[in-house]
Amino acid sequence: MIFKKDITVRWSDIDHNQHVRHSAYYDYGAVVRIAFFESIGYTMNRLSELNLGPILFKEGCSFFGEIKLNEVITIDMKRGDISEDGSKWSFYHDIHTSDGKLAAQITVQGAWMDTEKRRITNPPEDLNEAFLNLEKGEQFTYKTTQ
Repeated sequence: MIFKKDITVRWSDIDHNQHVRHSAYYDYGAVVRIAFFESIGYTMNRLSELNLGPILFKEGCSFFGEIKLNEVITIDMKRGDISEDGSKWSFYHDIHTSDGKLAAQITVQGAWMDTEKRRITNPPEDLNEAFLNLEKGEQFTYKTTQ
């Protein structure tokens, strides 16, 4: 399964050069991740009740093309590597323009944290299963020529 969400680019996402500001891309990724959690029943309230929260170790973005103000973009969520116990994970978010072109890719590495003990922990089995059911993605790599 590929989880996807459409987002309309807002005025507040645009910089002086009329480009989507770099930090807005990371906001888009966070919106998609939270929407995914909610779609599988892991709302912010439920995560709080479980003393469970996602933490990020690393987040990066590669940019390929422009996104315009008021454009409706589609952002997907694909899984990368997931540790055997499900405690650590990586995701890829491909961001496509309204005409389907790849505009950017966000790569995220993180883990589940027990918010009471402040330690990395294993997720509930059904949450880990939902991660494993996501389609496997891969990190975009730039090709260099000589």
